[in-house]
Amino acid sequence: MIAEGLETTGKYILLMKRVFSRPERIRVYLKQYVKEIEQLGINSIGIVLLISLFIGAVITIQIKLNIESPWMPRWTVGYITREIMLLEFSSSIMCLILAGKVGSNISSEIGSMRVTQQIDALEIMGVNSASFLILPKILALVTIIPLLVTFSICAGIIGAYCTCWFGGILNASDLSYGLQYNFVEWYAWSSFIKSLFFAFIIASVSSFYGYSVKGGSIEVGKASTDSVVSCSVLILFSDLILTNLLKL
Repeated sequence: MIAEGLETTGKYILLMKRVFSRPERIRVYLKQYVKEIEQLGINSIGIVLLISLFIGAVITIQIKLNIESPWMPRWTVGYITREIMLLEFSSSIMCLILAGKVGSNISSEIGSMRVTQQIDALEIMGVNSASFLILPKILALVTIIPLLVTFSICAGIIGAYCTCWFGGILNASDLSYGLQYNFVEWYAWSSFIKSLFFAFIIASVSSFYGYSVKGGSIEVGKASTDSVVSCSVLILFSDLILTNLLKL
């Protein structure tokens, strides 16, 4: 098992070496980059906003119901909601969700091209297929995921306010004070930094599994599943390391 893991890691590193080689035609890569931003990033905005909106509301309700005490300030609910959304959910948990949506999409797309011999055709034409197919996806996700994290934080806060406006769970002024109380700007920057690493993991690992497919359509489905599992594990592991390094 260890030998297999080392072999897979070696193949991944060699593939990344090909991916980051000098592009043949910058204009073609730029066009593909814009296409990937739309396909992988913009098409994911809806699910990010929806999930974050409800999670922000649920977190607020749960905190209000479970830590309510006459000894605790009423603005504590807003403070804790902000910290949860900012430090973990919008960066780490949202990237886990995107690993399932975007990662499986990337893996199945490249895997289908492998089994239908489209990648072989690119190689015969003298195109660096690894760089042409994978590099725009990596750059697109690294560009768009920090923006999705911003949307997620904003949607979560709106969801928290919805509990005040429509549910009457908390006073809106208390929530506003808690959201602003003792705000540390570095927490927001660290969230964006972590999302950059997670974006690279999602794009590169998913592409590796798709590019390495051997066989038919069954193997494409298996590679898609393996890519989601591997991305999730690597995101959690890197989250632990980055949180320690960034001193959150």
